[in-house]
Amino acid sequence: MNSEITAPLWVFVLLVVLACWAVFGSLLIPGVRWFMRRRINRVIDELNTKLQIRINPFKLTRRQALIDRLIYDPEVMAAAETYARENSLSREETMSKVKLYAHEITPSFNAYAYFRIAYSLARRIVRSLYRVRLGHGDDERLSQIDPESSVVFVMNHRSNMDYVIVAYLAATRSALSYAVGEWARIWPLQTLIKSLGAYFIRRGSGDSLYRKVLARYIQMATEGGVVQAIFPEGGLSLDGKLRKPKLGLIAYMVSTFDPEKGRDLVFIPVGVNYDRVIEDRSLVRRVASEPAKPRSAFFVIRTTITFLWRNLRLMLCGRWYRLGYAGVNFGAPVSMREYCRDNGIDFRRLGEDEFRREVERLGAKLMGSIGRVIPVLPVSLVSTVLLENADRSLSGLELKAAVINLIEELKTAGARVYIPREDREYAVTVGLRMLTLRRIVTEQNGMFIAKPEELNILRYYSNAIEKVMQKK
Repeated sequence: MNSEITAPLWVFVLLVVLACWAVFGSLLIPGVRWFMRRRINRVIDELNTKLQIRINPFKLTRRQALIDRLIYDPEVMAAAETYARENSLSREETMSKVKLYAHEITPSFNAYAYFRIAYSLARRIVRSLYRVRLGHGDDERLSQIDPESSVVFVMNHRSNMDYVIVAYLAATRSALSYAVGEWARIWPLQTLIKSLGAYFIRRGSGDSLYRKVLARYIQMATEGGVVQAIFPEGGLSLDGKLRKPKLGLIAYMVSTFDPEKGRDLVFIPVGVNYDRVIEDRSLVRRVASEPAKPRSAFFVIRTTITFLWRNLRLMLCGRWYRLGYAGVNFGAPVSMREYCRDNGIDFRRLGEDEFRREVERLGAKLMGSIGRVIPVLPVSLVSTVLLENADRSLSGLELKAAVINLIEELKTAGARVYIPREDREYAVTVGLRMLTLRRIVTEQNGMFIAKPEELNILRYYSNAIEKVMQKK
């Protein structure tokens, strides 16, 4: 009983490590999980007393439970059998594809990460780059939305900053679940985005099985009351104009909507505009009549460093004015229950061709609503006037008079014009200052003219209010 057992040092070290790991796994990890769960539940309880639209149980369901529910959904299983038969695949091979798609799409929402970390970070980023203004919101109608409704924000896509700005401004209403493209599927960005409740989509995928898995996730989230945010354009506007919408996500949402019972489905149009879009030059360059040769990685890095250095130098000299204004307007909500009743339709009972026509009709209505609430900002105003006078120089007085006349016309037509400090002359000064600092517009002896090689940039900012200008 008292005999000694000898063992090599490496065996002893291994045993100690395994013992520590056992203690860590059985005592510390459950304790940390309990502490974090308790803290997250406290955050959720606190937030649900403040948010206009509460965080629903579907959003708080464990990710693995959602994945299992999606994989074994009857419609997905039926689609998998059809897919296997048409492509001569075994059931195991087909189900492995389903599991891959389900894991790729399904988010893992973390309320603490969203409201305590991401929101604080978004607020600092947004306020450091832009003067953000909520120019218009139909507060009366927005407040009348049933809290149990499935709300979907539909917005134009100007910049990758849209995600940050709209989430920041909508944080008092609810937590948004974004549809995010494949560009963000890189580590660690992918993990962060999923923890914020976003789901990834493969735009333009021709795989019928993938589309069915995606459709069922969106339908389950919609039926579960998840507040979503989508960009019907499917990508950034390259010329400043609203792009032709891609209505796949909207079609998924309305295809199972019951206008008689259950949750209402409410679309809220959102218009976004900027005095400066960070990606503007690269976007405009992609639609040039004679595209230049692809830029090398060295060029991209050098340009980025130059941009950062120039702005840092302006900060040190006290001449940095951020990137101007960023405006967001919320339009009147569109209740699908009212829409279906007024038009006498039920999307579930329509034939394929009729369903497509009705979805296109709904999409046109939503895009029209978005176009009408896009904020008119100083740079868009000044750009429009300079383009109309591209062949001659304007004095400061002429420019101000032309912009002020344009403001009057747009306001009379019902456009949402944001005027800083309610001072129209100051609005002209702000817009012109941004363009001259960027050397898009030159000044000589008090006369202003756009550089010929920069007309595409001016056109990009003028096009941002194209739908609003059509009201004139």
